[in-house]
Amino acid sequence: MKRPVRLAAAAAVLSLAGSLGQAAAETAPALPSLPPPLPPRADGKPADLAFGAYQRGNFLIALREAERRLDQNPRDAAAMTLIGVIYRDGAAEGKNDLEASRWFRLASNLGDPQAAYELGSLLLEGAKDLPKDRDAAKAQFERAAARNQGAALYNLGVMALEASGGKTPDYAAAAQYFLKAANAGYDDGAYSYGVMLREGKGVPANLAESARWLKRAADAGVVAGQVEYAIMLFNGKGVPKDQAASVAILRVAAAKGNPIAQNRLAHLYVDGVGVDRDLAKAAAWNAFAKAGGLQDQGLDVATANLTADERSRFTRIVRQTIGN
Repeated sequence: MKRPVRLAAAAAVLSLAGSLGQAAAETAPALPSLPPPLPPRADGKPADLAFGAYQRGNFLIALREAERRLDQNPRDAAAMTLIGVIYRDGAAEGKNDLEASRWFRLASNLGDPQAAYELGSLLLEGAKDLPKDRDAAKAQFERAAARNQGAALYNLGVMALEASGGKTPDYAAAAQYFLKAANAGYDDGAYSYGVMLREGKGVPANLAESARWLKRAADAGVVAGQVEYAIMLFNGKGVPKDQAASVAILRVAAAKGNPIAQNRLAHLYVDGVGVDRDLAKAAAWNAFAKAGGLQDQGLDVATANLTADERSRFTRIVRQTIGN
């Protein structure tokens, strides 16, 4: 199920990056609303039918089972959180953010960190009958962060970097939030902490440590982390130079539709650096990057006069890539 985006991480790192780093930061992962947890029951037994039904897509059954759990235990915060998620997504009943916020607030008040995060996300975005309230959202994120909820810690890091209302970015606080988020298992935190280490914002610059955190983000599938780490590998910054490994990672990110990776691959194929020179492949990746909004006049010029064979291969590559 597609979940609503809450707050773009690009806003967190955009001011930290320069040239190549900035381009990658613009594709930084967004803050998702996490899927509901699968906690053990209060008696220590495995999660019951409510959460199992939700995972299988049986949302009405999940709702009814969660309500049954509350009949048995009116302080079952996990069941309340699940009900809030179902109302927020309109999964079993009509979408109702106000009702979702009511359930999240009840669970948050009982100490459920996931509920606090979900409520903070709703308040941050605002909805029908639920005005935006960033201060209240931050308070909920802080409540969740106190229980080491990774996404909430990450959101607080993003907020610390915002410059508004006369406030200046607090890079030191942001770096610590991102580090805590990463240590809590939230891989976008690893990405942002790696960028701050590379730029020396909020923490002393340390390219080796930056590469370590960005590699973790890349290995976890964070696309912006893949791009940043690939660039460090290619240039041998903070990590031994390995152009072949860099190209392999860029190909993964490019295949996921990242225009920065696509643009970088196109340049490599034009220059024949790290790969065999191939203008057909360069033109194809440039076309994909342009479709993603990244224009590059230099690549346009370099691939403007393809031979008949190159044009044929260009068409074939594009069709194979998009599955047509």
